[in-house]
Amino acid sequence: MFYEPALGNHGLPHNPLKAIVAPRPIGWISTLSPQGRPNLAPYSFFNIVSESPDIVMFSSAGLKDTVRNAMATGEFVCNLATRELLDRVNITSTPLPPGESEFELAGLAQAPCRLIRPPRVAASPCALECVWIDTVEMTDRRGHRAGYHVTYGEIVGIHIDDRFIEEGRVCTEKLQPLSRAGYFDYSWIDTVTSVPRPR
Repeated sequence: MFYEPALGNHGLPHNPLKAIVAPRPIGWISTLSPQGRPNLAPYSFFNIVSESPDIVMFSSAGLKDTVRNAMATGEFVCNLATRELLDRVNITSTPLPPGESEFELAGLAQAPCRLIRPPRVAASPCALECVWIDTVEMTDRRGHRAGYHVTYGEIVGIHIDDRFIEEGRVCTEKLQPLSRAGYFDYSWIDTVTSVPRPR
């Protein structure tokens, strides 16, 4: 089949694009409001975009609480979403009124960060403390606003549960990080193969 996304003429019950661009890592982003209220939400448009400096991004449909909090306070945390935490990650996607806590809704304990104010998810084995750099509203090729806001942050601190470090390496397959595919589909990494680069 072939279709043009702008025309939406794929003829399928659901948009297949997110099933094609998969798996996508999940940014489980925690922030604090300017009033000091914690917020937690998962974003499947998330990734690391550079190292040295270490910069991550997540994209939000609209200016949701997470984005507004990051912009207002200049800080956010990327908590690692894992297979073990799948149900709680999903619960934190519940649209709550501003001021209500996703941490409480999902029964998640908070843990303090070292260098920034927002809390991290205590049950998550890894967390990236980030300082906000910029939020950019995306436009299409004609310059029309797309309604998506991409937020960039520099990683200033990294938490890793020592249980997942073996022989000097973080064991991704033991962490079992979650990822999103299309529709309501999730997957996780439990198998890793090393392939050296050609010289």
